[in-house]
Amino acid sequence: MSLRSLKILMTVLVLVGGASGFLTHWKSIQKLGDPGVKVVAEPIYDEKGQLAATNSAFLPARVLDYTSEPVAVTRLELGWLPKDTTYGRRHYKSQDGFEILVSIVLMGTDRTSIHKPQYCLAGQGWNINPAESGLTSVPMKLPHPYDLPVMKLMTTAYRDRPDGPKTVLRGIYVYWFVADGELTGDHLQRMWWMARDLVGTGTLQRWAYVACFAPCLPGQEEPTYERMKQFIAAAAPEFQLAAGTVTSDVALSGAERK
Repeated sequence: MSLRSLKILMTVLVLVGGASGFLTHWKSIQKLGDPGVKVVAEPIYDEKGQLAATNSAFLPARVLDYTSEPVAVTRLELGWLPKDTTYGRRHYKSQDGFEILVSIVLMGTDRTSIHKPQYCLAGQGWNINPAESGLTSVPMKLPHPYDLPVMKLMTTAYRDRPDGPKTVLRGIYVYWFVADGELTGDHLQRMWWMARDLVGTGTLQRWAYVACFAPCLPGQEEPTYERMKQFIAAAAPEFQLAAGTVTSDVALSGAERK
């Protein structure tokens, strides 16, 4: 080995060793933030009825006129996501038959619990329509008026029918991320905030990914989304600990009253 090659090798070894030492030290001083959703001592089960975890992310049993049933976490998820991931999942149904599936995935010390939701939809046969999808917000009234930032994905699926052509279904998927005092519907924004908090305070924010899904027939997308917004406005204050800033019009009216 030439002297030049030896110097390069030594430099690489020093850099790798230094980076490893820095990461080890960083991990030793890192602290885990508080979750932005409620965690309760209630068990959650897999699809075979076996105990998956003794704790779960809280979701209310009733919301408005909706009743609900807990939904199992799949063995695939349990095997794929980190062991310290916390789950919450319920299927809601209103008196007139309208249905919404709500899911919470809460990370622990391993940030890989949270991933881009788009991957899961494609794996379940739902095709995302980019032109109809994007960041938006849901008006909230509790604990004070604010706009909850969400990502709305409009999807389409084709289901086989034994007696004819495929059935076309639409699906509306609304999700957002919440941590201690932080809310966003943007995956990249969440990643940036997580890096910022790690570097700035040494805190690994315990992010939760909240998702709501409602299927509908073509042409029913708008009324379906309106009902989803009403549901989210009523349900989120029951399980979510973070809230956004007071909306500007409310703040302005308050200032005018002084």
